[in-house]
Amino acid sequence: MTGTFVDEPMDEPEEAGTETAPAADAGIEAEPVVALSPEAQAALDQLSALADPAKAAEAAAYHKVKRRYLGVAVPQVEELVAEWRAALSLDDRIALAAGLWQSNVHEAMVAAAKLLAQARMRPDGAAWQLVCDWAQGFDGWAVADHATIAGQKRLVADPSRIETVAGWTQSPNMWTRRAALVITLPYAKMNFPKDADLAIRETALSWAESYITDRDWFIQKAIAWWIRDLSKHDAQRARAFLDAHGAGLKSFARKEAARFLG
Repeated sequence: MTGTFVDEPMDEPEEAGTETAPAADAGIEAEPVVALSPEAQAALDQLSALADPAKAAEAAAYHKVKRRYLGVAVPQVEELVAEWRAALSLDDRIALAAGLWQSNVHEAMVAAAKLLAQARMRPDGAAWQLVCDWAQGFDGWAVADHATIAGQKRLVADPSRIETVAGWTQSPNMWTRRAALVITLPYAKMNFPKDADLAIRETALSWAESYITDRDWFIQKAIAWWIRDLSKHDAQRARAFLDAHGAGLKSFARKEAARFLG
C-alpha cells in the first residue's frame, strides 16, 4: 500500500505474494504516553495542526500498531523536519528527536527518525546511541524502518558499530532482531565493496542464515529482502546463499529472495 498519508517504507509487507503478513490489533492512542519537553510539545502541536482524522483512522488500520495517528502526509512531515533541522543545532535536533519519539505519536516518531537521517553528522555518537535505544523498543516495521535508515548512515560512518548491532540479533524482541538485517542493507547494495565492507556483508549473511529457522513472517521477509537486494549487486553471492540455505526459507521468502536471479 502506498499513499501520501502513510509511510513509504524501504520494503512493504504486502509484497509477500501468496502469503500475507499476520494481522494485529489496530488502534489510536488519544494522548502522548509521557509529558514532553516544551520543544517537543511545540513540534507535536505543529504536526497535530495538520491532522486529518479520516486518514488517521486509515493509517491506524494499515500499520496495525496501537498508538496515536494524526493522518499527516509524509511530505508534510518532511517539510516540518526541514524547517526544524535548519533552525536547530545538532544537540537540539537530537534532543527534539528524543522527545518526539517518546510521544508515541506515529508521525512524531517518523519525524524524530528523519531528524537524524543525514549522511554527515559530526559528532554523531549521541545520534547513534539514540537509534540504538530506539531499536530495543521497536514494535512495528514502519517507524522501525525510518529509524534504521538513520542508523544505516551512522553505521556506514563508523563500521565498528557493527559490534553493537551484533547484540541485536540475540534480542527477545523480534523487531530488534529484524533491525539488525535492515540496518546493514547498505552493505548488500554496494557495487564496489572494500574488504572491510565485504566482511560486514558476510557477517550480515551469517545472521540471515541463523534466522532461517525463525518462522516469523517478518523475519523471513527481512532475509528475503536482504538477499534480493544483494542479488542486484552480487548475484553470485546471493545465488550461493540460496543454494546453501534457500530450502529452509518459507516459500514466499525463497521466491522473493530469488526474484531478480532469473
